[in-house]
Amino acid sequence: MRKLLLSQNKKKKRKKQQLYLAETKESKFYMALLISWRPSASNISSLPFIVKKASPKSAKMGVFNNNISCSVTSTMAGQSQRKLPILLFDVMDTIVRDPFYNEIPAFFRMPMKELLECKHPTTWIEFEKGLITEDECARRFFKDGRPFDLEGLKNCMRRAYTYIEGVEGLLNSLKENGYEIHAFTNYPIWYQMIEDKLQLSNYLSWTFCSCVFGKRKPDPDFYLEVVKHLNVEASNCIFVDDRMRNVEAAVEVGLNGLQFKNADLLRKDLSLLGVNISTNENPDLAGCSS
Repeated sequence: MRKLLLSQNKKKKRKKQQLYLAETKESKFYMALLISWRPSASNISSLPFIVKKASPKSAKMGVFNNNISCSVTSTMAGQSQRKLPILLFDVMDTIVRDPFYNEIPAFFRMPMKELLECKHPTTWIEFEKGLITEDECARRFFKDGRPFDLEGLKNCMRRAYTYIEGVEGLLNSLKENGYEIHAFTNYPIWYQMIEDKLQLSNYLSWTFCSCVFGKRKPDPDFYLEVVKHLNVEASNCIFVDDRMRNVEAAVEVGLNGLQFKNADLLRKDLSLLGVNISTNENPDLAGCSS
């Protein structure tokens, strides 16, 4: 009986030794595979233990109104796919010629001074904020409620909408360089007429129109809402407008501001702020004004 038990114990020990040797060989085999394997370059970024170090912010110095220094951030950690700065353009008399000063007085057959005296003081502002319809605007356009040909006025404006000389070429250059461009304009729903004729959406997004947001420049809340919507620091935006009052309001909330005078000066001002403007633009657009 004792011999039988000893024999069984020896068999059990032998099996344990064999199992241990097998597991050891298997472990060495997988260890050899692990040591010999090297990840390819395409796999490195997907490994959980590889930590990418974010690139630090870099800034370029520029100017505001030729005298005031400002900083424009060109890269931002966590937003490597979004090229900065973001460009915000007023539309009327910055990109597109405004018919209000010439064509509209001519349509009504009265000088500008008389037109300003006759028109209702708040109707157009309410129309720009989207608070009233175009039919309501037509009924209230004049203080005395006189009727006029609304469709005739709209056709007059359509004919007058043209690009300001050199601006379309500049927008095209900015687009080719990958900049994010948004319209930031005080205008009623008639901005759609501008789009239908000039196709501004080839270069920018009609993102910030007063008739959609119910606010007008230079209301600070409008600027702050723009920055919030874009989800960037105000200092990462450049705002361009022909009206100095609107530019000053932008600077007060932290944006970089440029007053538009003509396309050539704007090109230089943007370059001073670190904006890369290609010189290989479409020659058909370089001096285009319509």
